[in-house]
Amino acid sequence: MFNFISETKKTIKMKKNNFLSFMIFLALAFFLESCSTVPLTGRSQVNLLPESNLVEMSLTSYDQFLDTNKLSTNQQQTAMVKRIGANISKAVEQYLTENGYESYLQYFQWEFNLVENEVPNAWCMPGGKVVVYSGILPLTKTEAGLAVVMGHEVAHAVARHGNERMSHSMLVQMGGIALGEAIKEKPNETQAIFSAAYGLGSQVGVMLPFSRQHEYEADKMGLIFMAIAGYNPQEAVAFWQRMAENSGQKPPEFMSTHPVDSKRIAALNEIMPEAMKYYKSNK
Repeated sequence: MFNFISETKKTIKMKKNNFLSFMIFLALAFFLESCSTVPLTGRSQVNLLPESNLVEMSLTSYDQFLDTNKLSTNQQQTAMVKRIGANISKAVEQYLTENGYESYLQYFQWEFNLVENEVPNAWCMPGGKVVVYSGILPLTKTEAGLAVVMGHEVAHAVARHGNERMSHSMLVQMGGIALGEAIKEKPNETQAIFSAAYGLGSQVGVMLPFSRQHEYEADKMGLIFMAIAGYNPQEAVAFWQRMAENSGQKPPEFMSTHPVDSKRIAALNEIMPEAMKYYKSNK
């Protein structure tokens, strides 16, 4: 009887170990399947969420934003935004196609709008929905200056930074619950995480270091994209210098998702020679 019980326990233990090993294997396989490489920089990242779902969520937020914000009536400025957007998007498509990232383009349906808002801001949703606020135009000054901003924001979407940030947040806050289930069971929490991941909210904590990394990465990618589009990337330094002069007193870097201006400008100068090669070859 004792031997039977002992053997039974061993069998149960073996089954548990096998089940645990199987679950670890599945988790590892899922993790590896979720790994990807950021175009241009080569950095490995983990995006746990289907990009198609994020594009769908972004379209909802984008439509809601346009319903509650006034499009600019300045035809010249609006035309400029759309012209630069078209050039940047073509540059993105060219780079991704030539470097084996064609699959990244399947969810992009580009759209560029200028809204009347005094805040110096711009953003790009997954799928290529770009909004520029009129308040940033006095700082961009030229088309090349605006190309700096739009190239940077488009780079965030191309690099899928929002997916990366949202994946991390959902792991921390929801224990890795699937996005589809999260939308059904916790729609308000999921929307809040989406808003924070795409810069529609603010937060202080573990996500901030990733955000600064993303900013530097978007700076580099944005320079390359604007250079391919035919805009002089050297304008980026002048733009950020103007931003620094007009920003007033800022919080310490650890309280901000953006790099301090001096570090950002230094990083831009460091990668400028590479960006200029793209600019000269496309003139």
